[in-house]
Amino acid sequence: MDRSTQIKAMSGAPRLKILRLLANPQAHFGHQWSADPVEFGVCMSLIAEALEVAQPTASRHLELLKQAGFITVRKHAKWSYCKRDEAAIRDYLSWLGTELVVTAETVG
Repeated sequence: MDRSTQIKAMSGAPRLKILRLLANPQAHFGHQWSADPVEFGVCMSLIAEALEVAQPTASRHLELLKQAGFITVRKHAKWSYCKRDEAAIRDYLSWLGTELVVTAETVG
């Protein structure tokens, strides 16, 4: 995985908000009627609505999260559904923690 893409993905407040919202999809998107938000994912249009941004803006944020490997996107009919990739997020956080420790030891 390209760590620079992951760092960029984590550096934006809207993208962090998306990941927080998707961490508990039932609480934030339980009103989604087209598919179970926990099992299937959350419709991109509902994510845009939650962010209070236009669909193209939300799509750009979601695309970067997808490129970073933090979400998966599943298409069904005319909609696209997003779901967190918990393993990829854990891997990134583990890598970041290791990098920060190594950097601190090197500098110190």
